[in-house]
Order: sequence, then C-alpha cells, then structure tokens
Amino acid sequence: MDNLNEERSERNERSEPAKARFSEEHAEPEHPALPANAALTGDEEKRLIHHIHEKVSEIAANIERTQIADYVTLMNKPRRLIFANLIAGISRGVGLGLGITVFAGTILYALKALGALNLPIIGTYIADLVEYVQFQLEGRRFY
Repeated sequence: MDNLNEERSERNERSEPAKARFSEEHAEPEHPALPANAALTGDEEKRLIHHIHEKVSEIAANIERTQIADYVTLMNKPRRLIFANLIAGISRGVGLGLGITVFAGTILYALKALGALNLPIIGTYIADLVEYVQFQLEGRRFY
C-alpha cells in the first residue's frame, strides 16, 4: 500500500507542469475519496482499480471507434495507400463523367420539349441550340 501512495505522489509531482498547460475545465479532478497522503483500505483500492478500469475501457472504446489501427496499418503500407487512392480517383472520375452525361441528356431532352412547343422567342433560340448540339454529336461543323 505504501508503494501505491509513493507512486501516486511521484505521479502528482511529474504531472504538475502538464496540468498547468490545460485549463481548469479539462483537468481531471482528483478522486475525492482518496487523499494523496492517506493509505488505501481494501474497499478504496477496489474502487480505484474499478475507476481505472472504466477509464481504460473508455479510452479503448474511443480508439476502436476512430479506427486508429486501420489508419496506422494503411500508413505503414504505402503501396496499399497509393492503390486505394488510385481506385478512389478512378471511381470519382467515372462517376463524374456519368453524372454529367445524365444531367446534360436531361437538359437536352427538356430543351427539345420546349422547342417543340414553338414558343415565340425562346423556341427559336432553343431550336438553334439543340441543332448546334446535334451537329457536334454527329461530328459535323456548324457554321
């Protein structure tokens, strides 16, 4: 028990400069039932061990949730990282190309429908635009 109290007092002495760096709201409060200079009873020691176990379990759960192990593994294998980024880039490029094609096709379809309505000013402009796009798709020049 005296050994545990000595370790606690050494830890408190080492942590004083570290505590000064953090604000009061981030500092971990001292355990209220465990004064620094008192010997621990069996019940207090069990509560301290239980408290430490809870904190370690909480830290382990946070690490597991953030998937740090997967990130470290990926950083230690640069070829795998490059391959994953290459596949991601290709997928984004293909998706962008398909998305623009679908969007442009929908717009052209809507413009053709508006051109078929023979609206006074807008109809001729849309008809010219659709004709220009069709000439470009066929590979002919439009002058």
